[in-house]
Amino acid sequence: MSNVRNTFINCLTELAEKDDRIFLVVADLGFSVIEKYSEKFPDRFLNVGIAEQNAVGVSAGLALSGKIVYYYSIIPFVTMRCFEQIRNDIAYMNTNVRLIGVGAGYSYGPAGNSHHATEDIAIMRAIPGMSVCCPGDIYELQELLRQSVNHSGPIYFRLGKGGEPKLYDSKISSVNIGKISILSDGNKAVLITTSNMLPICKKIVDEYAKSKIKIALISVHTIKPIDSELKTILKKYKFIFTVEEHNIIGGLGSAIAEIIAENFNEHPVFFKRIGIKDFYTHDVGGQEYLRKIASIDMLSIKNTIDEIIKQ
Repeated sequence: MSNVRNTFINCLTELAEKDDRIFLVVADLGFSVIEKYSEKFPDRFLNVGIAEQNAVGVSAGLALSGKIVYYYSIIPFVTMRCFEQIRNDIAYMNTNVRLIGVGAGYSYGPAGNSHHATEDIAIMRAIPGMSVCCPGDIYELQELLRQSVNHSGPIYFRLGKGGEPKLYDSKISSVNIGKISILSDGNKAVLITTSNMLPICKKIVDEYAKSKIKIALISVHTIKPIDSELKTILKKYKFIFTVEEHNIIGGLGSAIAEIIAENFNEHPVFFKRIGIKDFYTHDVGGQEYLRKIASIDMLSIKNTIDEIIKQ
C-alpha cells in the first residue's frame, strides 16, 4: 500500500527538478507531506495561509506569468470554497493551473460533511475548459501528473487520502489524459469506475472470476474530456454498471449516461448507476462505515450487481 499524498509530492518534486516552471501553492495545510518539495524549491513554493480563495487568485496570476501551478488542498477547500475564483480566474482565463484535491468521497469521514467530497466531480465537470482527472491507483496518478506538465489549460485532480494499492502498470494498460484504461475483459457485463472506488471494483471483478463469470473492468481516470471510444466499447456489453464514491448526479454515472443516451438508440442495454444517493449523511464515522450507510461498500455493490444479472 502506498500513500497517495506522498506519491503526489514525490512525483511533483521529481518533475520540478527538470522544469523550473513548476510552482506549488498551499493554504496552510499539507504539513508532513509538502516538506520534500518546499525545502528543495523554496523559491517555487508559497503558503498563502488560511485563504483558499486568495490561493486560487495567486495561482492564476503565477500561471499567467508563465508558471505551471499546482494548488494543493482538501477537496472542499479547492472546489467549493473557491468556485467563483476557479471559474473567473482559472478557467475563463484558460490558465495552466492544476487543482489538486485530496480526500475523495468520505476519505475524511470523521471530520464531517464540511470535509466530505461528494459533489466535486459534478462541479468541475460543469466548468468549460476544465479537465477532470480522478486517478484510482498510484500508477494512474504518476502518469497523469507527468502528462499534466505539458497539458494546455486547467486540470482538476481528485485524489484519495490514505493507502491506495498499485493495481496495474503499463504492461496491462497505458494511462493517458482523455483516455480510459481497460484492466480486464468481460463478455456480457462491464464495471466502470473512477477514483478511489477502483480498488473495490477490482476485488469485485476478481471475485466473479473465481466463479467463471467474466466482468470487464474499466477505469475512467479522466472523466472530462471523456474518451470518445467509450461509445463503441460499451456496445459490446448487455449490462453496464458505474461505481463511484460521489453523488450519482453529475459524476461518472451521469457522464456515461450521456454517452448511452446519445449513441445507443438502436442498442438495448441495462444501465445502472451505483453511487451516493442524493442526500447528505448526518452520521459520523470512518470511510468504510459511511460507505456502508451509502450502500457503496463492496458487499452492497456486489449484491446490486448480482440481483440485476440474475434477473
